[in-house]
Amino acid sequence: MPIVVNLDVMLAKRKMSLTELSERVGITIANMSILKSGKAKAIRFSTLEEICKVLDCQPGDLLEFMDDAAYKKLMG
Repeated sequence: MPIVVNLDVMLAKRKMSLTELSERVGITIANMSILKSGKAKAIRFSTLEEICKVLDCQPGDLLEFMDDAAYKKLMG
């Protein structure tokens, strides 16, 4: 049962690039890209806090629990 990362949605809503977010949060573009793609296995609360501050959002805006059937449907 995966956790889906909706970072791309929040970036679009805030009209911000991944590069700008990574600079403002203070983590590498490579690590931010891994997070955005959903391939990250973990995230530090301090990083999540900074992302939420920069994007003016809640953690639930970025992370979503999805059951296996819904995830498979989403992924095709």
